[in-house]
Amino acid sequence: MHAARAFQPEFFYIYLPHLDYAAQRTGPDSPPAYTALQELDAVIGRLIADLQDAYGTRDVRYLAASEYVITEVEHVSYPNRVLRDAGLLHVRREQHQELLDLERSRAWALVDHQFSHVFVQDADPHAMRDVTQCLAQTPGMAEVLCGDQRAKYALDHPRAGEVIAISQASSWQAYYWWSDDAQAPDFARRVDIHRKPGYDPMELCWDHATRGIPLDATRVRGSHGAPVTRDVQRGVLLSSHADMLPNGGLRDVDVAPLVLRQFERM
Repeated sequence: MHAARAFQPEFFYIYLPHLDYAAQRTGPDSPPAYTALQELDAVIGRLIADLQDAYGTRDVRYLAASEYVITEVEHVSYPNRVLRDAGLLHVRREQHQELLDLERSRAWALVDHQFSHVFVQDADPHAMRDVTQCLAQTPGMAEVLCGDQRAKYALDHPRAGEVIAISQASSWQAYYWWSDDAQAPDFARRVDIHRKPGYDPMELCWDHATRGIPLDATRVRGSHGAPVTRDVQRGVLLSSHADMLPNGGLRDVDVAPLVLRQFERM
């Protein structure tokens, strides 16, 4: 609030994480998630009160957007284990650890919540076919898109994986490639985002007793990213003034122009 009172900037942007972490750990409809909602409500109330105090009689407008929607999950899949079982992914052993061997692997998956980019060495068409076939048979997968099929979700991009694996709404994907936790890399039990090939929500389940991260990925109860098939997967955009929002739905990419239009009122 110091900046608001001292400089009165024309624009503030803030990320409030309350509805994210608890909903992933214990599910979006769990008691901890509802507690987080109450905490968020109190934080927003203080923000509005303090900003009104800082700006006085000026017309302060607010937009609150859900960046994504956490939905309940009851299943986890492990695309890198599937690729390893199919002989497409290889590991190297260092002491007690199994580490991903990218040089020898024909394919590996970079996971992100409910989808993964599968990178295929040299975009080999035979390997892409094998990847698609084995992941399509994996429980929890809704779609596996290969090559030009990725255009369905505008993912036919040079930096995208050659194959895109998309989870069902009730499932998510973990990056694990080992089958024995005793051979898991040391970083798997640490908050170490730059060494893990994908997002790891188990970092939200930090165990203070062991000072580490448990490796039971079935503990995660909320995720996001699967294509919207139900209204419960749609986010919301709230405004302090009714005239800020158009009628009908909006896409994520429509929010930035909407924000810019507010400056035309000044």
